[in-house]
Amino acid sequence: MDLSWLLLLICPLMMVYMMFGMKGMHGKGSHSKQSQKDWSLLDDYNELKMQNELMKKEIQKLLINS
Repeated sequence: MDLSWLLLLICPLMMVYMMFGMKGMHGKGSHSKQSQKDWSLLDDYNELKMQNELMKKEIQKLLINS
């Protein structure tokens, strides 16, 4: 009895099962971690932008006073 066709059927079914299992694991915590990372990057960006504006003002003061 040749069971090679059974292996051909089991492989795709196991792949589908594993993909749904991985989706369930990543769907719960990954979005909140990514969202926190995004907000952290946005905070860093805003801080650097504010520092840049302050430095521009300081440079303008130095150029005017010299």
